[in-house]
Amino acid sequence: MVNVLVVGSGGREHALSWKLSQSEKIEKVFTA
Repeated sequence: MVNVLVVGSGGREHALSWKLSQSEKIEKVFTA
């Protein structure tokens, strides 16, 4: 399992975080 940090506040970062959170390989997604 992998933890991911996405930095940014735009729509691109939101979409990336949302898609990553759907993956079974990703344990947690953190946004800043």
